[in-house]
Amino acid sequence: MVTQYEFTGTNAKGIAASIERGVAEGALPPGGALPPVRVLAERLGVSPGTVAATYKELRGRGIVLTRGRGGTVVAEAPAVASRRPPKVPPGLRDLSGGHPDQAFLPTRLPSARAAAGSRSHRSSPRLARLEELVRAWYERDGVPSAHVTFAHSGLDCIARLLSVELRPGDAVAMEDPGYHHLLDLVPALGLRSVPVEVDDEGIRPESLRAALRAGVRAVICSPRSQNPYGGAFSARRRDALVAVLAEAPDVLVIENDHASEIAGVPLHSVAAGGPGRWAQVRTVTKYLDSDLRWAAMACDAITLARHDGRLLLTSGWVSHALQEAVAGLLADPGARALVARARDAYALRRETLLRELAGHGLAAHGASGLNIWVPVCDEAAVVNGLRSSGWWVAAGARFRTGTAPAVRITTTDLLPEEAVRLAADFAGMLGERQATYGG
Repeated sequence: MVTQYEFTGTNAKGIAASIERGVAEGALPPGGALPPVRVLAERLGVSPGTVAATYKELRGRGIVLTRGRGGTVVAEAPAVASRRPPKVPPGLRDLSGGHPDQAFLPTRLPSARAAAGSRSHRSSPRLARLEELVRAWYERDGVPSAHVTFAHSGLDCIARLLSVELRPGDAVAMEDPGYHHLLDLVPALGLRSVPVEVDDEGIRPESLRAALRAGVRAVICSPRSQNPYGGAFSARRRDALVAVLAEAPDVLVIENDHASEIAGVPLHSVAAGGPGRWAQVRTVTKYLDSDLRWAAMACDAITLARHDGRLLLTSGWVSHALQEAVAGLLADPGARALVARARDAYALRRETLLRELAGHGLAAHGASGLNIWVPVCDEAAVVNGLRSSGWWVAAGARFRTGTAPAVRITTTDLLPEEAVRLAADFAGMLGERQATYGG
């Protein structure tokens, strides 16, 4: 139980603010137990009903969880404190961030000034030039492009979709392991996550079917470059998922194709299989520039209307100047050639590390994308063991809900000769640990 923190407040609102402040500041850590209702009520001089109302509000906002006889505890990823990675210690080779190699990003962005005579943002929120490029982009990969729109980022787009489609307490099927920001976003919106297992071909049909039977109202998945596992839908897996989703035509399916041009594998999208409600979101931050906070979405007509209706009431539109910059890069032959080079280099670097690890008897996953996922017995021991050899990798805990421990290694700027050394250091570290601790 958390005993050091000084809870304050004389009503539900004040007590909730006190607890939220403690969580945000780290004084109430994830998994930490809060006092029983009657104990905290006596301590603060309020009624047990007031504390019960406080805990109910915090549960609805994803800050605490109730575990039956286990009492009320701080959520593992509370909505006021995201799964931030630890700071990289100085002097280490950082392979933890999931970022692209800067050498493959365009060195100069097109002018950010909107074209002369720019249209009204309200009457023409999307530049015709960029919309045409986006439709061709989707059509090239077999994704229906009759309805497209823009947003400020992939997370912005997905958050808006969930907020207009679902209500607090509704359930969302989420990849496990999955993208940590999405794992945080869902409870922050007052929604419940239902984990769905993944493998080298993406989400598993039988696990998705179980989630649908549990009553989820939306599914978020990655058709390729799944983060952190690296899975990618095969044509066979896509067909199997389409068949499962046909059993729940009212469920919204959101595909997050965040690394489309550099995933290294073809797209097999469930959108092409004709689900009733669907959206595919694409961004360019991983291969054009991290400051280009722009996303495209292809979707069905109802989803388009709901998304754009909410967008109009909030931020209104995506900057025309930003749209001009994105359009300039998407149409630039030099930028396209650089992206193609990045795609090939990333595939080589990812596959080299997988092969080197396999040569030491170490299984890993990374069928596509920017990272590989290496199952381990003890994440902290592996992270610290590799640190002693000069490497910094990401512990898998912030990507997992219920799956086994692992570490994520970003391979985008890992040169082949470095991969040889990293694999040897990884194997050597595990061998030393087994010799010392017996496992």
